[in-house]
Amino acid sequence: MNRLVHRARRMALDIAALMLGGLFLVFLIQIGARYLFNAPLLWTLEACLTLWLWVVFWGAAFVLTEKDHVRFDVLYDSVGKRARRVFALVSAIAIAAGFLAALPATWSYIDFYQIKRSAVLAIRLDIVFSIYGLFALVIVLRYLWRAWLLMRGTDPDVLDDRAAQDGYHVQ
Repeated sequence: MNRLVHRARRMALDIAALMLGGLFLVFLIQIGARYLFNAPLLWTLEACLTLWLWVVFWGAAFVLTEKDHVRFDVLYDSVGKRARRVFALVSAIAIAAGFLAALPATWSYIDFYQIKRSAVLAIRLDIVFSIYGLFALVIVLRYLWRAWLLMRGTDPDVLDDRAAQDGYHVQ
């Protein structure tokens, strides 16, 4: 199981790196066309925006650990271990419940966009925005897993620290 998780995390990181590389390449093409040849390309702007959208949500869903996400932990850091566990459990359940409650509306909105296409590349917008649906689903699963670990007495932050030591952590 550890090996499978290791491969999945490595593959997610590789996919994020490929998307960032593609974004950078398209950005360079955009700069070259505009400033070297005075011939701006419309498709590069749309490709950059779409790739950026995918990189952000892919990375947040599959690459970042709990500690990498923005969190307000002033109160969390000022209490003892038992209270931290309660805070972590309540927040994990609240986050999972919130995203889970929003999933039907999220899917409906994404599905609605199958009738529209992007302006230049003519990519169906449901495909463009599907990354948010995947992100929301993964966040629900991650936080349900986190709540399960907390209820069993396992500290998920320790698991994140181990992942960071194994080279999966983005710094």
